Amino acid sequence: MKQLLPQIKNKSAPVLSIQQWILISSAFSILLLIIRIITSHRLSYVFLAWNLLLAYVPLLIANWLSRHQVVLRNKVTLILSISAWLLFMPNSFYILTDLFHLQTMEGNRPWFDLTLILSFAWNGILFGIISIWKMEMLLKRTKGRFTSALLIFMVMWLSAFGVYIGRFLRFNSWDIIFNPFPLLTEIVEMIINPYDYKSAWAMSACFACFISILYYTMKKLTEVLKHT
Repeated sequence: MKQLLPQIKNKSAPVLSIQQWILISSAFSILLLIIRIITSHRLSYVFLAWNLLLAYVPLLIANWLSRHQVVLRNKVTLILSISAWLLFMPNSFYILTDLFHLQTMEGNRPWFDLTLILSFAWNGILFGIISIWKMEMLLKRTKGRFTSALLIFMVMWLSAFGVYIGRFLRFNSWDIIFNPFPLLTEIVEMIINPYDYKSAWAMSACFACFISILYYTMKKLTEVLKHT
């Protein structure tokens, strides 16, 4: 019987990679969106597809840097690359706030809209967590443990702060280039008068803690599963 076990294992179905599961998960979300549009004859949730695309950008940057690590040897390209990654990073977790749209949802199938938005939010979380993990491993190898740990701390807070800016102040990632003065004015005002924006800072702190818990829980879960 023991001699048959290796043969059975060899004949077992191939295990899908994380990239393949991400593709399947994203395709499922898009399929739900198409069904929603066809059945309702409305484009109410089409913005989810755009938000998902923006959420994928940080992972795209992290994958590119993993294949072109020579870029990190130059300080200028290192700063530019990480800055671009940080700029788009909040988009990965921003989709979570799309759950607010359930308050004004239309139609008689609330369970479908809930599944639709949750599926997009889950994909955004996946993109974000994998992207952060790739950057952490990359910087740990090239710049050391302290630099990677510092980056993780920064990205959690900047992501949470960016989610607030995007959801409640209605700024986008590209506004820092095409509309910088109103954006910077709002940020400076929040820093100078934190008491007037205590709700914003409280939301950012709660969201930063939530993202951190998600990230480190997923990391630990991955480590545990590797040894089972």
